[in-house]
Amino acid sequence: MLSYKNSTKELLESGTDTVILSVGATEQFGPYLPMHLDTLIAELYAEAYGKELNAYVLPTLPFNTSEEHANCKGTVTVSPNVLTNMLEEIIVNLNRQGFKKFVLCCGHGGSYWEAAFIKHINYKYQDLIVITPHHNGRTPWEEAIKAAGLEGLNEMHGGLLSVCTAMWLCPELVKLKSMGSDVPAENRIYADYIFWDKLTKDGCWGKFDENSFTPEELAEKGKKFWTTFISKKCEGLKSVLEEAYRKKTSQS
Repeated sequence: MLSYKNSTKELLESGTDTVILSVGATEQFGPYLPMHLDTLIAELYAEAYGKELNAYVLPTLPFNTSEEHANCKGTVTVSPNVLTNMLEEIIVNLNRQGFKKFVLCCGHGGSYWEAAFIKHINYKYQDLIVITPHHNGRTPWEEAIKAAGLEGLNEMHGGLLSVCTAMWLCPELVKLKSMGSDVPAENRIYADYIFWDKLTKDGCWGKFDENSFTPEELAEKGKKFWTTFISKKCEGLKSVLEEAYRKKTSQS
């Protein structure tokens, strides 16, 4: 794996033609969790995929389309046009240097622009490939939930899994206090239309009970979930990327 911490000479000598692009977010995670959790998650993805593919890993972009959280102080949201234009410029620039394969990963579940962007860039530029690591479907998520002992989890954002994640990645920034609530199922209909401070108790779409687990147990669940999930996402990634590039650029 290489990154911006390497030199141009090291990149050139590595022979890699693959780039990892990652996008996090800066958005509210309820009253007691830091706002950069999605960025930390995106960095986990990027590092794992970079190692799997011996790729050039770019710094994670910390902003995303976080409109649903934009009523909460500190949240930063950018339009999909601004974000995808920037990513396209990065891809075009690196493609001119000889990079041909690009893997895009997002730490924010509300990155709805991702699928359209992938289709458009692959249509627009015929000599490169851009993919997202979704080739294994829901299996990685289901196996990670089981491995972490979180069966029956009912949350979209800012519940038990978010606390577990933060307790593993940045425990010094977490206040272990109960937060969130069981959001009525009918509110899901409005999740993409209305600010979440109007649909939830405190921005959390899910619930955390401070008496449910010890700090050590929470951190272990976060570690087990994400290491399992990302490991499963890495399975078959190299072959999918190589075959996608081969098929796309084939002359036959």
